[in-house]
Amino acid sequence: MESSNRLFRFPKPAWLNSPNTRTAGFSLGFFFFLDAAVFSKSILNGSDVHINFVDWIPLICSALGMLVINSIEKSRLSADSFSYSGDGVAWKAKTVLFLGFALLAGGLAGSVCVLVLKYLVQDLETGTMWMGVANVLGNGLVMLSSVVLWVSQNMEDDYTYNLQL
Repeated sequence: MESSNRLFRFPKPAWLNSPNTRTAGFSLGFFFFLDAAVFSKSILNGSDVHINFVDWIPLICSALGMLVINSIEKSRLSADSFSYSGDGVAWKAKTVLFLGFALLAGGLAGSVCVLVLKYLVQDLETGTMWMGVANVLGNGLVMLSSVVLWVSQNMEDDYTYNLQL
């Protein structure tokens, strides 16, 4: 039976609720970055460019953003209706959610900056360039998995999802 108050026409995909799917982006993101970090210190890396702490900062920001975003429940976002009465849970939850998304966006933007400033400007060879591309790819996958995980955990049972932020 179709519900008339649904936002989207199609129901949520079944693969979205799979625990393997929800963690795939996160684990693949860290795998790509750790692969680049190991390659950086291996003998196959023929350049003097290595992954150091500056390369790790964007991934740390993305991981912290993922933790912050997934610690917020969707029900907390509409706990009070913009009134000054009550305990003000909704605006606090929205502020923390914004900070989590800002950490994710900052991690992705930071990895793009590291790619451009450290790897593209110096015109390095393709093998060394992979370290910067893996950083961007890892942060993008952590961001994508964070959004998929938050949406799938906070979907209601009857496939309705109200976009009330």
